Amino acid sequence: MSEPIRILNLFTIMNRGGAETMVMNYYRAIDKSKIQFDFMVHRQERGAYDDEIEAMGGRIFRMCPIYPQNLFRYQQMLKEFFDNHPEYQILHSHMSELGYFAFKEAIKHGVPVRICHAHNTPVFSSETAIEKLKRIPRELLARQMRKLSTDYFTCSQIAGEWLFGKKNSKKLIFMRNAIDAQAFAYNETKALRVKADLDWTDKFIIGHVGRFCPQKNHNFLIDIFKVFHSKYPNSILALVGSGELQGKIQEKVKNMGLDKDVCFLGNRADMPNIYQVFDVFLFPSFYEVLPVSLIEAQASGLPCVISDTISDQTRLTSAYYPVSLKEKPEQWVAQLEKCMEMQHADTTAMIKEAGFDIYNNAKWLTNFYLNKLS
Repeated sequence: MSEPIRILNLFTIMNRGGAETMVMNYYRAIDKSKIQFDFMVHRQERGAYDDEIEAMGGRIFRMCPIYPQNLFRYQQMLKEFFDNHPEYQILHSHMSELGYFAFKEAIKHGVPVRICHAHNTPVFSSETAIEKLKRIPRELLARQMRKLSTDYFTCSQIAGEWLFGKKNSKKLIFMRNAIDAQAFAYNETKALRVKADLDWTDKFIIGHVGRFCPQKNHNFLIDIFKVFHSKYPNSILALVGSGELQGKIQEKVKNMGLDKDVCFLGNRADMPNIYQVFDVFLFPSFYEVLPVSLIEAQASGLPCVISDTISDQTRLTSAYYPVSLKEKPEQWVAQLEKCMEMQHADTTAMIKEAGFDIYNNAKWLTNFYLNKLS
């Protein structure tokens, strides 16, 4: 029996972010007798998914962070890596324009397939002048990345057009942010058990899943909950995730006197269980493309109250309620109130019909990789 083709995935670190979670969904479902995933990461510390990757037979190679002061060292490390690893014929980068350096070295070593994958866009309406200036180097690297990539993968039209340019829109290859729909299906018995374990019985739970970063708009999220909680004191806001702004948000929660009512759950390995206990999913991001968490929330049968800046491609069920970020917290609360009497629905069939179940998508990806080398 021939050895599986080893795909080298490029990431910053394998923590529980959206792109990382999506790739792990594919990794679990893919036929490992044909395809095996390895990872080049750019942090020395271990990521949340590292143990699982290694348990499935994946290898993890650690590089230095891609900081300006590290570029010479990084380029030397890349040369040494490709000198020692001629087995990699397919690179799949999930680092947006920062995959440029690895792709440039891969070309020198004759790597024939270089997939660049667009997962997001850094542009949002409230961007400041300084933030726009910071984005210029990214856009310059993105233009170079287009020349080095053999295949343009994306989760959505808007993400693909940002990274690869509108003139390349017909070359885009759509890889869905697929999930195991059955794993997230609502189960009342499980929900009651998990609620009891968390001591949340008889509480109304507003849930949010996302990294603590400016994009996710946690400040406004807390403002919404403050208004909601003043009307419904038996409510809890459950925040899943971690990130650089977590400390500031925790401080804001404490200053508002909400520290007993806002629960910081950190990164969780049991997300199918956690979604079971939410009563509504609140997601006021400044911008999103196709967030995995919103797909998971809908697969769990939750009503979702989200910002109207999020791509309508994420609308997979009828319980999907966009609200403008220009509205005050009171308007968001009014929409949350409309969701209070709603029950979890069984949306498994809807998710599969929309093409977001992982198993068919994993077969598609396997065939794509195999055909590229045939």
